Amino acid sequence: MDPAKISDLEQVFSSVVSGALTLAGIAVLVMLISGGFGYLMAGGDKEGAAKAQKTLTYAIGGLVLVLSAWIILNLLGNFLGVDFSIFSICLPGSVC
Repeated sequence: MDPAKISDLEQVFSSVVSGALTLAGIAVLVMLISGGFGYLMAGGDKEGAAKAQKTLTYAIGGLVLVLSAWIILNLLGNFLGVDFSIFSICLPGSVC
């Protein structure tokens, strides 16, 4: 087995970012389902409906936050000519 190299961090970072985005998407989906179910089951209970509405609001807010960050990074990348989706480590004295 070869020893780990600094360049292996590129793959780790890519996997962590991909996993975080996947986890954020799953969390939003679960919160939307939970809030919708809570809203349906609240019936005439105003407190339950308010709690479910708050859950839905936070889920949509989180989705907007994640999508906004992704859009801003893509716009900055296009404007600056940098691809933020590629992570690379350049050590002094190495060719990148």
